[in-house]
Amino acid sequence: MKSTPAPSLEYEARLWEAGHRHVAGLDEAGRGALAGPVVAAAVVLPPQSPLDGIWARVRDSKQLKPAERAALAAEIRRAAQAWAVAAVPAAEIDQMGIGPATRLAMYRALAALAVPPDYLLIDWVKLRQVNIPQESLPRADERIVTVAAASILAKVHRDELLVELDHQFPHYGFAAHKGYGTRSHREALARHGPCPVHRFSFAPLARPATFFPDPRPGQEP
Repeated sequence: MKSTPAPSLEYEARLWEAGHRHVAGLDEAGRGALAGPVVAAAVVLPPQSPLDGIWARVRDSKQLKPAERAALAAEIRRAAQAWAVAAVPAAEIDQMGIGPATRLAMYRALAALAVPPDYLLIDWVKLRQVNIPQESLPRADERIVTVAAASILAKVHRDELLVELDHQFPHYGFAAHKGYGTRSHREALARHGPCPVHRFSFAPLARPATFFPDPRPGQEP
């Protein structure tokens, strides 16, 4: 099986050469989960950054182990010219839908940046409500350093939030599965029903009899 090529600075270098000074990469985490927020991150590298150090080691967050992500996130926060993360909680996701909520998380992350970006590189999503030149690209988190860095910050921040939610709602195992629809999560939902941080608009919660297994014999309902 072929390994995925490492992200490059090809897009950023082209934009820096064209005069853009604050190129922001954006990505999200948690779009497909059944519980917890969707989180977005924005990362701006110092202009003309070389592909070495931390920028040579970032990868799409899904390709990294949790300890690797956490260590890289700390380095990214130190080395970036600017970075920000923002979340949209489950209740807002239910109100507007996951697509608008994902864009809202990105708008919030952009607004929180210490420097205003002059160009955006985004994984898949288009942000039509900001007057900033942008490119929306498939698999940008695998191909573009700034987007890969954003994917790491978004994932690490969301994982930390789900660990906190696990303390508040200990029946569901949020610290282990981070709100995604694993079998253990669905079994917990069958026993205990949803809690306030679940996404009630998502199909498994909107149609629970179809998706949640009955508790196994001998287990508390």
